Amino acid sequence: MESNSNYWLEMIGEPKMDMIKHDVIVIGAGIIGISIALKLQSEGRQVLVLDSKGVAAETSSGNAGAFAFADVIPLATPGIMRKAPKWLVDPLGPLSLRPAYVLKIIPWMLRFWRASWQDKYQAALAAQASLMDLSKAALERQIDAVNGEAMIRREGQLQLYEGQAEFNASLAGWQTRQEHGVVYEFLITPEAIAEIQPGIDPRFTHAAYTPEWKNVCDPAEWTQHLANEFEKRGGKIAIASIHSIDLKDNSVNLKSDSADYETNQVIIAAGAWSKTLAQSIGDNLPLDTERGYNTTLQAGAFDLKTHLTFSNHGFVVTKIGEGVRVGGAVELGGLHLKPNYKRADVLLNKAADFLPGLKIEGGKQWMGFRPSMPDSLPVISYASRSKRVIYAFGHGHLGLTQSAGTAELVAALINNGTPDIDLTPFSSDRF
Repeated sequence: MESNSNYWLEMIGEPKMDMIKHDVIVIGAGIIGISIALKLQSEGRQVLVLDSKGVAAETSSGNAGAFAFADVIPLATPGIMRKAPKWLVDPLGPLSLRPAYVLKIIPWMLRFWRASWQDKYQAALAAQASLMDLSKAALERQIDAVNGEAMIRREGQLQLYEGQAEFNASLAGWQTRQEHGVVYEFLITPEAIAEIQPGIDPRFTHAAYTPEWKNVCDPAEWTQHLANEFEKRGGKIAIASIHSIDLKDNSVNLKSDSADYETNQVIIAAGAWSKTLAQSIGDNLPLDTERGYNTTLQAGAFDLKTHLTFSNHGFVVTKIGEGVRVGGAVELGGLHLKPNYKRADVLLNKAADFLPGLKIEGGKQWMGFRPSMPDSLPVISYASRSKRVIYAFGHGHLGLTQSAGTAELVAALINNGTPDIDLTPFSSDRF
């Protein structure tokens, strides 16, 4: 049993004669990493979580707070590349590409294009649906395990359409969702929509309502709640920026600027920052980031009854705490370019147009990095060179949604068990 003095010497990086060897280290304290740590702890593992900034300090703090189990359709759909050029030329449209990032994103875009072919798309759809089914059940298990029901909103979702033509264009997608068990009902008049959510501009004549849709009261608070439960039960979370991994015969060494760590097994769940860690042990994965923008409005901004999705405009409106968050869109621009908050302004102004009673003053803007693979599927897999290293990243828009399911799958891998779904589509070597 390690002493408290040795433990904290390691945390602050002071010299020591012997490096403490840990059982399991999770790199990343976002919703994926914390969910994994909590699940492994429940199965008797001693877990240390390391993060460069702390719990939910990046994407897990500012997302829409939705458990989007209805979103089984991958982003790379057949024919999407015919639509992409007109989106990309609009710097403030729902999908944009920063000019300074064009050359860097080309390899990812080529794989995205290949993923949209019918054969790849159908395989990705099936894999995504299987992960959604598992994650939906796993979330209920997680909620029970942490006494978290009070933090869950079971208020459904409205996906809204402007006119008959736009609604008709969505029908094939809803048929696909139905085939994969998504429950919904169509609303075909503004009056029917208003019965669920008053205050929407009547230009939105049609909608699909998914009553089983769930949200969390606040994604940052939910992740912190899970982290608090993990620590109450003996888990440890520390600040450390891991920059490389060194594989040994009987362990894994993690290197940071302040300290090194030795562990039996490590899970890389660092979101968009996972790519360089995988590269340090020889896995060059096509992970990039879809930058998303939002504005969180103060309490009383709008009497929101359900999660609203304006899919053809690329954004959602959702309750966060007592306030309202307006956000979405996709900007391909990597990790290092400065944010373009005009994109958040555009979304907010559209929301004010679509919801005439929305009060947009005093909002707080945010930009986050969605870690995305070209085929919309995460990597949940052993590293190519060692089963001591497990990857759990690349969930794109669905990190919160798939966090509990990913945790159960990682627990099966790390304990040499049998995962509940086929993990071949999520393998690190699928590209």
